[in-house]
Amino acid sequence: LHTLTSIFSLPQEFGTCFAKMNTLCSRANALLAFTLSVLASLTFICFLSTFFEAYKANVDIKTFKATVKNVPDYSAAREYNDLGFITFDLKADLTSLFNWNVKQLFLYLTAEYETPNNKLNQVVLWDKIIQRGENPILDYHGLNTKYYFWDDGKGLKGNQNVTLTLSWNVVPNAGHLPNVFGVGSHRFQFPAEYHSKS
Repeated sequence: LHTLTSIFSLPQEFGTCFAKMNTLCSRANALLAFTLSVLASLTFICFLSTFFEAYKANVDIKTFKATVKNVPDYSAAREYNDLGFITFDLKADLTSLFNWNVKQLFLYLTAEYETPNNKLNQVVLWDKIIQRGENPILDYHGLNTKYYFWDDGKGLKGNQNVTLTLSWNVVPNAGHLPNVFGVGSHRFQFPAEYHSKS
């Protein structure tokens, strides 16, 4: 009889143990949910605190050398296209763009121009990443383009209206990824003759 009583009492002991574990799991789950809610709220507050920032800065760009060649573009079935070469100065103080919600800046220099074939042409010529803690002041002299300045035809030779602009993406810790144009641009022209030297 004692043996039977012990056997029938096992489910009750297991039930008590299961209830204790269930209570522990419920408490852990509640704590985790509360922690995630707090973190989400803090992230949202961080985002709102910088939502209305304009992230604007003055930019000074100057070109002092511009040439153009008509060379085979091997990425386009060896057709002859215009290839531009420019040397430029770039100055900007981006210190004010950094706040506690900015992780890094992605800068890129764009050339914009019009040709008979295309109303709008945009080519990225140079870029740079500035991490938080790095020097945010740009003071470059005699820079060459980082990427090739190709046109899909003969639209660079003699082009009188090529505009350079510096833009940046603000990479935040939390929130959206704004794309901002720097205040100030530079307009230059390519010569009317191809550069003959190799």
